[in-house]
Amino acid sequence: MTKIVVVHTGPVTVEPLKVQFAEQMPDARVVNIVDDSLLADVRAAGRLTPEVSRRLYAYMSSAQDMGADIILNACSSVGEATDVLRGLIRTPIVKVDEAMAEAASALGARIGVVATVSTTLEPTVRLIRRKAAEEGREVDVTECIAQGAFDALLAGDAARHDDIVTRAIIELAGHVDVIVLAQVSMARLVPALGSLPVPVLSSPQSGVAAVRRALTGAA
Repeated sequence: MTKIVVVHTGPVTVEPLKVQFAEQMPDARVVNIVDDSLLADVRAAGRLTPEVSRRLYAYMSSAQDMGADIILNACSSVGEATDVLRGLIRTPIVKVDEAMAEAASALGARIGVVATVSTTLEPTVRLIRRKAAEEGREVDVTECIAQGAFDALLAGDAARHDDIVTRAIIELAGHVDVIVLAQVSMARLVPALGSLPVPVLSSPQSGVAAVRRALTGAA
């Protein structure tokens, strides 16, 4: 049985990815490692720190020792650490937002990125620009922080979080060609957005699809 280890920096990413694995890879065994201090420490520092990167390495090293066939990093805020860890961990590592970033510039040159924390927004924007450059595309990225949404989610007020983020998405839609949702936890809003003039990309579905493709390629 295929074993996939997912490293989370908080509990809110567990369920959305669990749903996608059940739909796309129902026969796989998925093991979740959750440490909510990782994101808390990144937010407190305002950036990815060496200490967080070392803890992330420890979790991914443990995943390798567990016999994982592949590791999924579920958090964009620590995604840039994964770029380094790919050279240190033998087990293949997929970033949940990488496929989404690759798709964004193919849909338009004006890309809007919505996040609820700056520590996720900034690495997501850098990833999109890097992926666009790899394809020889020029993009204009509009950044949007849905102020107050993340604190509402941490406080257990999902309805307020959803309202703040939804309003941010709708307002941004009139100014860009495509919108990227920078956090896994925002993906559940997409079905309720209704008809918008631009596509809205989220990472759980494409991230799990990337895991499936990586495993197929490694077979």
